[in-house]
Amino acid sequence: MKLIKLDAIDSTNDFLKALSSRDELANFTVVTAENQTKGKGQMGSKWESESGKNLIMSVLVKDFIPENEQVFNLSLIVSLSVIQVLKSLNIPDLSIKWPNDIMSYNKKIGGILIENTIKSDGRIVSVVGLGLNVNQTNFDELPHASSLAVILGNTLEKEILPELIIEKIKEKIDSWSVSASIFWDDYFHSLFRKGIPMPFKNLDLNAGVQNFMGIIQGVSSIGKLQVLLEDDSVSEFDIKEVQMLY
Repeated sequence: MKLIKLDAIDSTNDFLKALSSRDELANFTVVTAENQTKGKGQMGSKWESESGKNLIMSVLVKDFIPENEQVFNLSLIVSLSVIQVLKSLNIPDLSIKWPNDIMSYNKKIGGILIENTIKSDGRIVSVVGLGLNVNQTNFDELPHASSLAVILGNTLEKEILPELIIEKIKEKIDSWSVSASIFWDDYFHSLFRKGIPMPFKNLDLNAGVQNFMGIIQGVSSIGKLQVLLEDDSVSEFDIKEVQMLY
């Protein structure tokens, strides 16, 4: 694993994307930063992190996604890999809030942002960004957030995490062809609030009903959230169409 350590950067994802466009980087090249000034989350949201306290990393993944319809497979693999590493650290009550937020109890402790680029030869190259709250303890402005240190009651050596996570990602990619159905089952069973009635907000401005009740049933093969509605129909939503209210 090639590791590039930075003190501060605007975005590790942007840095790695720019680097990969100029150089023939090795697969699973990792960039970490102590501070990130323009961290990104899903749908353009900001990822806030105290300098030096948390894991901020991006990893280059090549030669795994063969076509656009399968891009969610990588999101699934990365989410499960992070969950597996955190379980080994005795983090309790872990779940994945669709599509790929990492939760402990009902608190967000990590987020994943995957950006895909289609090369001129048709190959899909991915940059996987991961933010994981490790040793930050002040979340006064973020009531739905927590960290490994808060949950465990002690600080951790965050430097050990990138290698552990990349090792699990590699293992799952290597065994995907024979274990895909098992990984999908693991992802379904790990879904936050799956099977529990909960409110949602419809983000589609053309929709008549903005807030509605539903029950998460699962996720489609292309990553859409499947929700059982009050009329017993099941609707599918992408990340830009719906928001969980909890």
